[in-house]
Amino acid sequence: MAAVTMRLPAVRAPLDSSAPRGGEKHLVAPGDTITTDTGYMRGHGTYVEDDKLIASVAGVVERVNKLVCVRALKARYNGEIGDIVVGRITEVHQKRWKVETNSRLDSVLLLSSINLPGGELRRKSAEDELAMRDYLQEGDLISAEVQSIFSDGAVSLHTRSLKYGKLAQGVLVQVSPSLVKRQKTHFHDLPCGASVILGNNGFIWIYPTPEQKDDEAGGYTANLEPVPLSDREVISRLRNCIVALVTHRMMLFDTSILYCYEASLSHQIKDILKPEVTEEIVLEARQRLLDLEG
Repeated sequence: MAAVTMRLPAVRAPLDSSAPRGGEKHLVAPGDTITTDTGYMRGHGTYVEDDKLIASVAGVVERVNKLVCVRALKARYNGEIGDIVVGRITEVHQKRWKVETNSRLDSVLLLSSINLPGGELRRKSAEDELAMRDYLQEGDLISAEVQSIFSDGAVSLHTRSLKYGKLAQGVLVQVSPSLVKRQKTHFHDLPCGASVILGNNGFIWIYPTPEQKDDEAGGYTANLEPVPLSDREVISRLRNCIVALVTHRMMLFDTSILYCYEASLSHQIKDILKPEVTEEIVLEARQRLLDLEG
């Protein structure tokens, strides 16, 4: 018979949910007064009533000069031009693909907004339109960049760089978009032997670091060679570490994930998600981040 792990319930002090970077966060609930200063401009997630700026959603107050907005803690992805996203092809239409990107509406990838196999850029022909399923079909995962936003809020994507395209072997983790830290790059080759794509839409892709970049494939040739056990173990550990960070509302970026990974090495992969182990490794990762800031 397989061994079963059982634990008695225990009261644990919750971790401080404030992020380690940027100091204390100003959290508000719907109806809370953010400020009575009339010099501020109203942004997303706020409204004005009786000369008071009031929150309309639960989240974190963000100030950019005189503009005040509230970023919801749990919300669908709202695209911004230049964002890196990971998505799944849901439908193939005439001259376009529909892509699930965790937003309110399906995103769109136009045939004219992709590189052809080999990285070739040219005007797409009727033959290319007939061969769309040879490039991408339903169920395929892709990495892409947000090119523009339609008037209804839908996102238009492009894969015109060789670093974008079809994703082959790896693990997809879905988290809240608010937990993905915005950085200059969202493609990271971690020193532990795996790579991650931190999609701004909350879709995170973990995969074995390729030995060499295959630029001639143009992003449409999937490597289906067996993944070594050692790589699979690293990917599984990274996946559990990301889930542990999300459980305690920690921001996800390359350093926080790597610190959590290193803190977990003294534990078996299957034990990382045990509450007491999760708390231990997240506390250690948070302390290292605080020491890094200091």
